Amino acid sequence: MSITGMMHALHRSLLLHLLLYLGLYALGSEIINGRNVPEKLMLYMASVQHNGAHVCGGFLINEHFVVTAAHCERLNPTSVVLATHNLQKVDNTMRYRVKTCKFPSYVNVNKGDDIMLLKLSRKARLGKRVQPIPLPNTEMKVKDQSNCSVAGWGLTKTGGKVVDGLKEVVVPIVNLEECKKKWGHIRGNLPANVICAGGYGTDKGFCQGDSGGPLVCSGKAVGVVSFNMKKNCDYPNVPNVYTNISKYLPWIKRILKLNNC
Repeated sequence: MSITGMMHALHRSLLLHLLLYLGLYALGSEIINGRNVPEKLMLYMASVQHNGAHVCGGFLINEHFVVTAAHCERLNPTSVVLATHNLQKVDNTMRYRVKTCKFPSYVNVNKGDDIMLLKLSRKARLGKRVQPIPLPNTEMKVKDQSNCSVAGWGLTKTGGKVVDGLKEVVVPIVNLEECKKKWGHIRGNLPANVICAGGYGTDKGFCQGDSGGPLVCSGKAVGVVSFNMKKNCDYPNVPNVYTNISKYLPWIKRILKLNNC
């Protein structure tokens, strides 16, 4: 095995051990019962990395910023990779150093506000391999049972292996009151400003390995992957929980206008 291959295998091993170490909530998203994403689709997807190793997902919203989950900050992201769905095919033109812009009141996933912007060190090179995804224009409510999608890299089943190829799965929106009721038996109240989709009433959803990926409905990023239940991705159990992007539009727009945080 080459030195590059050995380093890649080491990074994957360290990530898997980190995921197994996490506590009650499995932070991150990989895709359960999903499909490989063609290279020409989801051109906004970003791999958030620490020293060249994938730690979280994210998505490009303009030439300067990627959105991800605030809890990814503890993994010390140093760069993002754009323009590839295969994490074994990365060159320096795809990599951008980042500055973290965490939502000011974020404390932990239990309290919500699990959203962060990453300021790129240089403008993203938009083209046939990289395009931003639009956000909602105003606060919006996605209809219950609407089919949306979530994508990411990482585990494909409980206790499974991490993967290099981007995967996507279609998930239905779960009624928020029903979601609160299901989670109420486990942890009490859900945090404010969340959307629930997948993981309940379906065998599809996300798992450990890649927080910060987008929940996409009607071509817009409406949610950010936040948490599911422990390390159990043998759905259905309880709904997966996402940060509701539309609740944070004023903050996002202010940062984009200043082009800084």
